[in-house]
Amino acid sequence: GRGRHRRPAHRMSDPASPADRSKGPSREEKRQMRSAARLYAVQALFQMEASGQTLDAVRQEFETHRFGAVYEGEEMAEGDPDLFRKTLEDALNWQAKLDQMTDRALVAKWPSGRIDPTLRALFRAAGAELIEGEAPPKVVINEYVDVARAFFPEGREPKFVNAVLDHMAREAKPEAF
Repeated sequence: GRGRHRRPAHRMSDPASPADRSKGPSREEKRQMRSAARLYAVQALFQMEASGQTLDAVRQEFETHRFGAVYEGEEMAEGDPDLFRKTLEDALNWQAKLDQMTDRALVAKWPSGRIDPTLRALFRAAGAELIEGEAPPKVVINEYVDVARAFFPEGREPKFVNAVLDHMAREAKPEAF
């Protein structure tokens, strides 16, 4: 089949189609991709803990089947793969430290017996970004409060997440406050 190879793999370098040369995602699209990556990171960390799957297995499943996939007519957002990977890797590398930070924050706010596995995953992802990420702490907090709202639309969890992450952020990056 000669016909299969007519179009170059990277259309952007094809001089015959200048119309296809997009400027890449807009600032708003990039922001949405980062938000989606944070939500996926929480889901992936939850899944790893629940199933005992490895980082690579879960990462591959998410990047292959979830990013931009369509389920029941609902298109899943395209996630920022770099932020997704970095958040997962940092959450695993720093898990003990992050869990200790979470415990210190919980003591101040809530009995740790109340902690839901989804929230544990969320605190690990958010904490990883607070200690290793580039976004300002206030952005990280707002983003993960939104993630909590997606998982717990009716509950008090988003307020709880806000309080715990504020505590963790002040410990991780006191200079930002």
